[in-house]
Amino acid sequence: MAEINVTPLVDVMLVLLIIFMITTPLMNHKVKVQLPEAVVQKKNDDKKQQIPPITVSVTDAGELFLNDEPTTKQAIESRLSVEAQKTPQPPVQIRGDKTTPYHLVGEIVKIAQAQGMAKVGFITTPPKKGQ
Repeated sequence: MAEINVTPLVDVMLVLLIIFMITTPLMNHKVKVQLPEAVVQKKNDDKKQQIPPITVSVTDAGELFLNDEPTTKQAIESRLSVEAQKTPQPPVQIRGDKTTPYHLVGEIVKIAQAQGMAKVGFITTPPKKGQ
């Protein structure tokens, strides 16, 4: 006989199913405890005094823009060093063209880190729905 007999396997699986169906309700906790309710309080810090971010844009030609105004690396360094001293620090957002070489964007990240900026992020285009 070359075929496998699955009847004993089905019998065992049905017995296990019945055992689990009977024992699962018995595993509930028998001791009823009334748990305390948590009270969540929202901190009202005026939404942390929304600080406008500093936006640095880098084109594929290497042109730099600070808050949409043309600038140089030295001007970015001086502005970021002044902003790093403020409490709380504004975040730095870096925007780069799709074709901008990464080393140009990397230089701006290094400048921001060297000046002591804690929050450095990248601005990207959100993905289209369905992708």
